[in-house]
Amino acid sequence: MAKSGSLLSNLARVPPDLGEFWRECAGGGWATTVVVFLLFAWQLLRLFFSRRRHRAASRALESSPASATRIDSEEGSSAGLSGLISDSDLRDLMISLEGKLQENERWEDVIEKSTDLVSYKAKCFRPKDGPPKYLSVTTFKQCSTELLRDFYMDNEYRKKWDKILIQHEQLQVDENSGTEIGQSIKKFPLMTPREYILAWRVWEGKNKTFYCIIKDCEHPLAPRQKKYVRVAFFKSGWRIKQVPGIDACEITMVHQEDAGLNVEMAKLAFAKGIWSYVSKMNSALREYSSYPSRLTMVPMLLRLIKKVPPKLETCAETSIQEAPEKLGTVIGRQSRVDSSQKTPSRSSKKWIANGLLLLGGVVCLSRGRSTIGTQLAVACILKKLMKHRTESCQVESTQFRPNRRKTRRDD
Repeated sequence: MAKSGSLLSNLARVPPDLGEFWRECAGGGWATTVVVFLLFAWQLLRLFFSRRRHRAASRALESSPASATRIDSEEGSSAGLSGLISDSDLRDLMISLEGKLQENERWEDVIEKSTDLVSYKAKCFRPKDGPPKYLSVTTFKQCSTELLRDFYMDNEYRKKWDKILIQHEQLQVDENSGTEIGQSIKKFPLMTPREYILAWRVWEGKNKTFYCIIKDCEHPLAPRQKKYVRVAFFKSGWRIKQVPGIDACEITMVHQEDAGLNVEMAKLAFAKGIWSYVSKMNSALREYSSYPSRLTMVPMLLRLIKKVPPKLETCAETSIQEAPEKLGTVIGRQSRVDSSQKTPSRSSKKWIANGLLLLGGVVCLSRGRSTIGTQLAVACILKKLMKHRTESCQVESTQFRPNRRKTRRDD
């Protein structure tokens, strides 16, 4: 959001006369056209190569049994589901909910709003080895933890009020482990709908505190469909607890998702749309207590809730100090990419695209008569080039850091 915010603030400083902003000097009109054309060509190259990488990754996921958590239908439901979400995952969630990072990492505030009945605040962190991680706290006044728990677990009711959710279907349930698997289809404006195959599990702790872990998986009853984009990485978790001293409860959520969207655009869309979503959710929550399905659906869901192991209740408090060492790997472990596996062809493709952009920037700057609009476009180009160069330098430097550490240890 810092990058998006800085860009918007820079644009805000431009005089409001749009005619003057885009007016070209004599003979300089072609420069903006060249820049726009090169930007368009660069985006097409990115789209083309990203689709090729996505197809290759999809083939690898389908062919590699270790690349995703799969369920063998021949071995039965209990054997397949019991190991999807474990108590160790719960321990990691408890640590992550504290929101502590390493010394050189920091959270970035995204939004903070409130009304008389609901308040919401969220912050974001961009790890090096995964999609952005969000940590949010939503407080509902005049609401019990049991009501909020039932509201979050009732997917049938969610289909009534959540307009983003197109379809939800339960695929499999294991009452022994308390694990459930479902398929959800969500719509994205102007984009292909996203398909989520998720497993989740709920625990109950002390003082009517509840935990839930949700993660991506694969299931034989949900084969891939061309009309949807399968979300390959999803990991989320929440904790519902009573707010001390007042008639309110809060849900703290840590969330990571890679739905194939541009990171900066996804962050901007989140900041602009999340409060409207929370407001709709609050209205639906107030009506949920009298909703008929709660009397029939919730008792079935409550049978799946397991007790938090006593050791984890006490261990979570003492292990918070270890969080900075674990948080870098807990949520984003499934999306890590070994930099040594990156092929030279991918690097050369980036240099081709960057070369086209740089050539266009040099041509426009050499004219010396370009307007503010052209200069702004060139500035965006150079910013992207510097960003890509910085990221590549960071990757190269990290490849040598482990060797240096080993050398020091050997000495």
